[in-house]
Amino acid sequence: MHTERVRLPALLDKLMSADQAAALIEDGMTVGMSGFTRAGEAKAVPQALARRARQTPLKISLMTGASLGNDLDKQLTEAGVLARRMPFQVDGTLRRAINAGEVMFIDQHLSETVEQLRNHQLKRPDIAVIEAVAITEQGHLVPTTSVGNSASFAIFAERVIVEINLAHAANLEGLHDVYIPSYRPTRTPIPLTRVDDRIGVPAIPIDPAKIVAIVVSQQPDSPSTVLPPDAETQAIADHLIDFFKGEVAAGRMGNDLGPLQAGIGSIANAVMCGLLASPFENLTMYSEVLQDSTFDLLDAGKLRFASGSSITLSPRRNADVFGHLERYKDRLVLRPQEISNHPEVVRRLGIIGINTALEFDLYGNVNSTHVGGTRMMNGIGGSGDFARNAHLAIFVTKSIAKDGAISSVVPMVSHVDHTEHDVDILVTEQGLADLRGLAPRERARAIIDHCVHPSYRGALDDYFQRACARGGHTPHLLREALQWHIDLEETGSMIGGLLNQARSA
Repeated sequence: MHTERVRLPALLDKLMSADQAAALIEDGMTVGMSGFTRAGEAKAVPQALARRARQTPLKISLMTGASLGNDLDKQLTEAGVLARRMPFQVDGTLRRAINAGEVMFIDQHLSETVEQLRNHQLKRPDIAVIEAVAITEQGHLVPTTSVGNSASFAIFAERVIVEINLAHAANLEGLHDVYIPSYRPTRTPIPLTRVDDRIGVPAIPIDPAKIVAIVVSQQPDSPSTVLPPDAETQAIADHLIDFFKGEVAAGRMGNDLGPLQAGIGSIANAVMCGLLASPFENLTMYSEVLQDSTFDLLDAGKLRFASGSSITLSPRRNADVFGHLERYKDRLVLRPQEISNHPEVVRRLGIIGINTALEFDLYGNVNSTHVGGTRMMNGIGGSGDFARNAHLAIFVTKSIAKDGAISSVVPMVSHVDHTEHDVDILVTEQGLADLRGLAPRERARAIIDHCVHPSYRGALDDYFQRACARGGHTPHLLREALQWHIDLEETGSMIGGLLNQARSA
């Protein structure tokens, strides 16, 4: 009876239904749950918890690695389960509840959550719900398609519920490298000096006496929603590849570039796909999520090794990759997100970080999270972990959105996630601005000339010229700096207000 997956016989009497396991979660608890970028989340128990809450209301504080799949955030929100949520999400229903003030959302750098748990700056989980492919003979947990924060949740929690998901092949075992930093003040350096180093153990080491329930499930991860490259994302990729060629020619990079990190989403994935036709070889990745592009590059012989915290694939790639995992297994490793995103390691390895911006301004400040400055989209994710510490911090976005109603380049961002001090390169389909070594006025000129859509370039240049006439190290017209966002809020378009200004001029 599942003895191949639960290999410690003493734990077999912990097998129970999802409803029975969910009953162990009490009102007011802090729950740590596996899951990172719609991969490896516990599925049956949270679904059972949502069903229970519809009959008997309860509230929990939920922390995960990152986003959950299978509409779990939606189900938990609709059932009224979530009082607090951290550190990242992508669900529309939860997003609306966050922006309505119904769920308190803590938007964190993904490397920081378990560090704060370790130091008792955050309340540790009362109970952890962890998806696993197996429980070893020692009672240790073998993760599935993500590691995320699962290891620390299981270690710190008083009790652990394990979901053994039979939808995941048993040969995932051996893919993971679980390393937990030691405590301060005697912490030693993380001994990771190469992308393919293994420094930990292949399963999450916990006292099996903490395991209070084992639920057997058979539900696959949700597929990723990345879109295929289009003309704009291909142009972004082309600009970036031309830039890399220049760096190689100048001797600042080798032909293997350096370890690559790409944030989740269609634009970053498309940029990575652009490397397929590039002259660069023997590439490596040290990233959070391994997407379709990772495996396209592995298949093409362009990518030598990829380190991440999760694997999230589209339907196009899912069956092929997991159906032939042995083909990739010696070229992959999945780590806890505090290691995949750790500032120490990012700085040591010299990561090239490529992340997506919602908007950026004249001087290189980037907004990754808040639409109109107030409404949460998803969260900062790992972009800040990489941006401040990377060899190159690159942010990419299309220059316009909503059929041109929104410019992604604005006089002043409505919310700042990454300051001008953390941003090296900005890229849109219009071009690339290299901000390294530039003063604010020089950065503004590079951004206007290379990144702004033609529909907005004249207006942004006019703003900058008038701001320069006013003076200052970082020139601004404070009465106008957020006018584009005000026009968007009031009229649904930034360009409408600009047209009205032009007519009145």
